[in-house]
Amino acid sequence: MPKKIPIRQCAACREKKEKFALARVVRTPSGEVLYDAKGKVSGRGAYICKDIKCLEKAVKSRALSRALECDIPDEAFAELRRQFEEQEKEADDGQN
Repeated sequence: MPKKIPIRQCAACREKKEKFALARVVRTPSGEVLYDAKGKVSGRGAYICKDIKCLEKAVKSRALSRALECDIPDEAFAELRRQFEEQEKEADDGQN
């Protein structure tokens, strides 16, 4: 029997995808909001497509704030955006 692949829903576009195709954003027990590349950080998590447009939509519509049950400081959003851009650049470099 094949292993079941976990499915998660993007907080912004509401599209369902495989867990590994989405980025996990976490609110740690101390209240810090950060990008969880490995999916191992403890805390309340939300999934977003690995796309800056989805990240911006999630923040603008407050979907990410609702999913994490907290307000997201501007500096945390800026850091998430930087990490998403870095990840996109790495993906582009890998394709060339």
